[in-house]
Amino acid sequence: MRPPDVYRAINAVTAALAGEGIAKSRTNAIELYQYRSIDDVLNRLAPLIAEHRLCILPRVLERIITDRQNPATPMRVNVLLRVAFDLVSVEDGSVHTVEAYGEALDDGDKGTAKAMSAAYKAVMLQAFCIPVAGTEDADASTSRRVTPPSFQSGEPVEGWDQWAKEVMETLGICESIAAVDRVQSGKRPQLRAISRERPDLYSALGECFAQQRELLLAPACPPKKMRKPYVRRNKAIISNDQVTNFVLVDA
Repeated sequence: MRPPDVYRAINAVTAALAGEGIAKSRTNAIELYQYRSIDDVLNRLAPLIAEHRLCILPRVLERIITDRQNPATPMRVNVLLRVAFDLVSVEDGSVHTVEAYGEALDDGDKGTAKAMSAAYKAVMLQAFCIPVAGTEDADASTSRRVTPPSFQSGEPVEGWDQWAKEVMETLGICESIAAVDRVQSGKRPQLRAISRERPDLYSALGECFAQQRELLLAPACPPKKMRKPYVRRNKAIISNDQVTNFVLVDA
């Protein structure tokens, strides 16, 4: 008995991705972890899905919105989606449905879009068994909810602007990538807090970290050609066969 074409298509896409998968080619500038973006997943899957005549159609089954408010931070919206993805074969119309949750936290109007992207990435990685080397297993550690120290959730005594300025000045005198990494590791709790309270400064700091790393990784400029030293030489200026003056000239 011939199996439904939807499973033949899923198997073909899985086989195409089994060798190389989708590389984690992007780096989070603050947390220093590697990741693959939704664009990376879409760009890699789109040609394969079209080639094997497969359609992927999402349906939101449930949407839960929760406001998260903290006296020290602006209001943020947590969006949780339960999404069904219908994998449909164009050949015979056979369908297989998979579900996933997507969750996102946002202080604007992008929470739902972020949650959809998270759900899509989760489904595609698992439905097509895309290799994800470097991903920690869920059983590798146990997380416990703790109350963060006050300095992690509130503005420092000197204020965020002055604090960010001091961090940038510190980066400016770093002479190695290791020194930049030490600054970032030591400031990580404050960086997390400033990302919530002052996204503008968080973005500026991220650019500063990236620029300092690029500067340190750039090849050293060749030394400038040294000018010939001045040599004191008395050159006589002759007028009417008589020495009338002496001047200092370049060698």
